[in-house]
Amino acid sequence: MDDEYATPAALPMRIEIQREDLASPVALRLIRALDAELSRLYPEQGATHFRLDADEVAPERGGFFVAYVNGSPVGCGAVRQLDAETAEIKRMYVDPGMRRRGVGRAVLAALEREAARLGVRTVVLETGARQPEALRLYEATSFSPIPPFGEYVDSPLSICLGKRISL
Repeated sequence: MDDEYATPAALPMRIEIQREDLASPVALRLIRALDAELSRLYPEQGATHFRLDADEVAPERGGFFVAYVNGSPVGCGAVRQLDAETAEIKRMYVDPGMRRRGVGRAVLAALEREAARLGVRTVVLETGARQPEALRLYEATSFSPIPPFGEYVDSPLSICLGKRISL
């Protein structure tokens, strides 16, 4: 079969995770897609928490990472150190057409490695009650429910999860 007629699903999938600048065009495009999806899922006033500052993902405090499949950016995630023991995973997103193919797991693994590099022992995150795919991913990767923290304390649609990591 000629390669020009191969379907994307028939091509071997190579996932690469790369650190990106939060203000890069690739990062901004993925973040816009994530924000649009979250706004559709959670139209209620105050139901979304989009804030992430560039200094929070500077190499000494965390990182923003992009997943590339066969050279195309299809997902992202960030980790930011909260304190000496804890880092928070933020802005996890995978293009809907690439979900359930290992991209989210690859991003999450990269974020956990970055958290370990920072020297923390626990990673925490917030996801929403209307995101069953995300909840399944986190459950499958050993995250457990924790009490709401930070900006999510009074957010009734937030589900907070945490996990101990090894250094």
